[in-house]
Amino acid sequence: MIKRIVKLTFREESVADFLDIFETNQHRIRHAEGCLSLELLRGVAPSNVLFTYSWWESEEHLNAYRDSDLFKETWRKVKLLFADRPLAWSVESLVKI
Repeated sequence: MIKRIVKLTFREESVADFLDIFETNQHRIRHAEGCLSLELLRGVAPSNVLFTYSWWESEEHLNAYRDSDLFKETWRKVKLLFADRPLAWSVESLVKI
């Protein structure tokens, strides 16, 4: 299993637009093959920095989602809202307490 963390920095005036896009698509993303969990987090300060945190059965499942029409359609809309380039990490748990 892998976890995917994506940092998204939006223009202040675009945060609400992103939240609408996420609300519209979250269930479809969550039900993509291999997606085990999906969460949206907001930085405490500044409030225009959001993170998606998702769990995937494998890197292959994540890559299949990233190659899907759903991802491409959603990303096409979301990337217009950024104030800075997104950053992403795929990680594995080493220790869970």
